Amino acid sequence: MKRQKRDKLGRAHSNGYQAGLGGKAKEQCPYQNLEAKSEWLGGWREAITDRNMGLYK
Repeated sequence: MKRQKRDKLGRAHSNGYQAGLGGKAKEQCPYQNLEAKSEWLGGWREAITDRNMGLYK
């Protein structure tokens, strides 16, 4: 059971990261669940930071 939960949250983080790299706004988060939304936003913030540091264009 725990593995499935971790996989979903990991996927949410990855999806948020991809969204951030793609230039999407954080308001476009597709998740309603608080944990998943938090992970998505964490990934999104990480991607925005990486883009601002010049790691991705």
